[in-house]
Amino acid sequence: MRMTMTRHVMRVAVLVWMPVLMGATPSVGAQVVGSVVGWGDAVVLEPAAFVGLGAADGGYDHSIALGPEGEVVLWGANGSGQCETPVPNVGFVSVAAGRVHNLALRADGVVTAWGGNGNGQCDIPEPNSDFVAIGAERDNNVALKSNGSVVVWGDLDVLPSPNTGFVAISAGGHHYLALKANGSIVGWGRNLEGQCNVPAPNEGFVAIAAGGSYSLGLKADGSVVAWGDNYCGACDVPQPNAEFVAIAAGYCHSMGLKQDGSIMAWGNEIDGECQVPEPNTGFVAIAAGYLHSLALRSDGSFVAWGCNSYGQTYVPDPVPRICTISAGGDHALALRSDSSILAWGDPYRYGSCEVPAPNTDFIAAAAGGQHSLGMKSDGSIVAWGDNEDGQCDVPDPNQGFVAIDAAFYHNLALRPDGSIVAWGDNEYAQCDVPEPNIGFAAISAGLYHNLALRSDGSMAAWGDNTYGECEVPEGSTRFVAVAAGGAAFSLALAASGSIVAWGYNAFGQCDVPEPNRDFVAIDAGWGHGLGLKSDGSIVGWGSNHYGQCDAPVPNTGFSSVSGGTFCSLALRAEGGPARIDAGSEPGLALIKMIYPNPVLSRTTVLFEAPRARDGSLRVFDVEGRLVRTLWQGSLPAGSHRAAWDGLDDQARTVPAGVYLMRLETAAGGARVAKVILTR
Repeated sequence: MRMTMTRHVMRVAVLVWMPVLMGATPSVGAQVVGSVVGWGDAVVLEPAAFVGLGAADGGYDHSIALGPEGEVVLWGANGSGQCETPVPNVGFVSVAAGRVHNLALRADGVVTAWGGNGNGQCDIPEPNSDFVAIGAERDNNVALKSNGSVVVWGDLDVLPSPNTGFVAISAGGHHYLALKANGSIVGWGRNLEGQCNVPAPNEGFVAIAAGGSYSLGLKADGSVVAWGDNYCGACDVPQPNAEFVAIAAGYCHSMGLKQDGSIMAWGNEIDGECQVPEPNTGFVAIAAGYLHSLALRSDGSFVAWGCNSYGQTYVPDPVPRICTISAGGDHALALRSDSSILAWGDPYRYGSCEVPAPNTDFIAAAAGGQHSLGMKSDGSIVAWGDNEDGQCDVPDPNQGFVAIDAAFYHNLALRPDGSIVAWGDNEYAQCDVPEPNIGFAAISAGLYHNLALRSDGSMAAWGDNTYGECEVPEGSTRFVAVAAGGAAFSLALAASGSIVAWGYNAFGQCDVPEPNRDFVAIDAGWGHGLGLKSDGSIVGWGSNHYGQCDAPVPNTGFSSVSGGTFCSLALRAEGGPARIDAGSEPGLALIKMIYPNPVLSRTTVLFEAPRARDGSLRVFDVEGRLVRTLWQGSLPAGSHRAAWDGLDDQARTVPAGVYLMRLETAAGGARVAKVILTR
């Protein structure tokens, strides 16, 4: 009997399409890629957000930094609204992160607070003015006034006495530190581990950092003094204890920035928070979160490492390299252009983000509840993470699959002959594929029910039907895509571009917003639906407690969507803010979208030419043999579309499998997208 899960339950997306960019020399193998954007209870930012960052701080499961225009930048967990940007988001000079809340100081001395407020940590005392520094940890805040006094609020609201003459402050787990102008430190608050007992001689300090139950002080001579709880080694300053210029304290790990730009980190190592990324040089600033670390290099690049339970250390590559995305119950997967899988999340440590070696040669990824699937180029499936219901035990023969999908406790996989393989939990017969098990072209796994499309556009639904989620509406038109939602509902995309929804509707997840047209892709989260329009915009509906239906701005340039439990992911493809791999010529024609994919019997290709050129759009098999020429000749500037009906140039039906759609122009180079054809 499994433990009841009330939060992380959802369905995840089937592989949609994976575009590939090939240069003039095919061996280069560069790819058309995009950037991941995430919103809802977990925020993922695009590369542009990390350009020019300054001061930063880490909360429990989120990170905060200052942008170049004084704006606040936030990513990671957002369950309490801690990653919602304040309005107006401008004019800030300092930031601080607590457990699930933040502080930001404006240039005029006013403090803004937002996020969780269970202990009044966002209720700033009046008068809210004349502040010059801020600090936050857990649910505690401390702020320094221009007159040298401190103000505290939140869970620990004890003031020091006398409250005067301070020049710097820091908030710890249950205590505070303040630095006097004479170089001495005052500590107050909880002192069970001696974290407020500054070692003698209490003089010559130039910086302070309060950790979970310990304290750090930096001396003018570059040495670090540590005191308080040392059960995790956070007070064991490594040798040589000299030439430090800055310090930072997490819950149970410490950081020190050296004069030569290198970082030393010590203490808790459970999540790799002390494993400084190479090259360990050129750093100019450091910050410590609960179980993660942040640092800024002199070239302006931002680095984060350690616990990544909600994506708080996910800093994307400056050049986007993501091909496909999949949002799971409490984690997410992204397929990179080098065929490796990027994973983040897994706060309950089921191993769903520990991609087995070798992490290469993947062509698809699917994130389940607390497990993951990856499909290799030979059609074999790799599974890892939670295996309580056998969801990681891929049935034999493990080869020749063309598509995968993962639910919370079970999985689906599609073979080239259109048959479906299901494994894992079968409490509601969700693994009993209906007969005849043949001719399927697309699959979608929900919490306890599944949907599948046949090549003729008809649908099969099976598993739990408590709320009618398996009762496909009568008189339904031909479908081209399906999505099984976690909260017992179903979505289907009609060939006309409209969405049909049925099943449980307590959150409005079956109420597709008007105008219900021009959709080219769909997905379903736990209690919300997502639809991608032909113009690259996203529509969300249903449960929106965490803002998972509120598409990010600008809402344009997206090529795929994926719904998680209380979050949403999207891939912003080239043509939006995303860029392409270095080495490719700007201004080349590009493939914007292929839908549907996998292909039932006919698919549409959207492509674009920034300027008029001669070229061609052709279909090849994986051996490089020409299958079909869809277009050849002059290509006017602008957007275009073409269709492929699964036939070759001799009007013969081609077998099921993987095909490459290649867009080539006289400018040199080519754009290639993989297409999965099922029969």
